[in-house]
Amino acid sequence: MSIEKRVEATAKNIEGKLQEVIGEVTGNPSDKAEGKAKQADAQITHTTENIKDEVKKILE
Repeated sequence: MSIEKRVEATAKNIEGKLQEVIGEVTGNPSDKAEGKAKQADAQITHTTENIKDEVKKILE
């Protein structure tokens, strides 16, 4: 498990949520879309780390 990657992904998720809200408030669809994309990327990172953890458990 890579704690660093999980922390980075969490930070990216928060950044994405903020950007999405700013896009919603300002009416900027580009910011909103970029925020959602960052959140999706963060979720992919978390899922990847979860899979790595499960594979490691199986191999032990």
